[in-house]
Amino acid sequence: MNYSRTDIPAPDPAVLRRNRRLSEEARKTRARSGHGPLRRLPRPVYGHIDSLSNTLIPRRHRHIWAQLSYATQGHLQVWTPYARFVALPQRAVWIPAGVLHRVQQSPHTVIRSLYLDADALGLDWLDCRVLAVSPLLHELIRHFSTLPIEYDLDGPDGRLAQVLADQLAVSPDAGLILPWPTDPRLQSVCQQLQRSPDNTPDLGSFSRRLGVSDKTLTRLFQQQTGLGFRLWRQRARLVHALPLLERGDRITDVALACGYDSLSSFIAAFRAHTGVTPRAFAAGAREDDAPLPD
Repeated sequence: MNYSRTDIPAPDPAVLRRNRRLSEEARKTRARSGHGPLRRLPRPVYGHIDSLSNTLIPRRHRHIWAQLSYATQGHLQVWTPYARFVALPQRAVWIPAGVLHRVQQSPHTVIRSLYLDADALGLDWLDCRVLAVSPLLHELIRHFSTLPIEYDLDGPDGRLAQVLADQLAVSPDAGLILPWPTDPRLQSVCQQLQRSPDNTPDLGSFSRRLGVSDKTLTRLFQQQTGLGFRLWRQRARLVHALPLLERGDRITDVALACGYDSLSSFIAAFRAHTGVTPRAFAAGAREDDAPLPD
């Protein structure tokens, strides 16, 4: 069975063509070089706890298979040339085959990621997305991290692979995504907003620096990121807040470090974008997941 998303806007055809091209390039590169300890997936779902899928690769890279990047503790971020995808607790990032990316994790993050043969499982998504992870999907991911690498395809574990695909197919999009522009002028603005989230220059300050009108810069933000200037800045500030909360900083200090003069405004914005309060996130990020069976 093939699963296609009908509840979200259709991906840009140019993005789909780029991902297909990158996927094919990744296949050819690996075929030529033989680089890497894993040249093919031994099973449609691959995620043993000691496997490459659960080893952080700090450099930019791509795979010839899809990846579900997930953390049972802490949070992680997937950076692509076009966006930052943030997976809070109970969230995972779907990374299609061929997409260049880099994964960043917080210090106490516990990764339980999967490599998946998207074609064999009928999952044809060609764009990155952040998915909500249900309790059942969480347990399925953990289960596959304990299985032998070459589990019985015709046995119960082989059938569970399709159950996992079914659960992924109905998982709603529920992520904190920070789109990244390609226009160099806008990139310089976004880089400054990221470097100094506690600084509060308005749109006009950037317009004057770039020598463009406010209307032009507003249009650029909308065209390049799909967000307005204020909303993009708000998301950037919230992304900046995550590691500060995880390490135990006071919420008031985090709010100030992210450019908020009002604690209540920070809490309201954080909850609107993540579904939890800063205090709940900080507490959940430090909770240990239940131990895996031996």
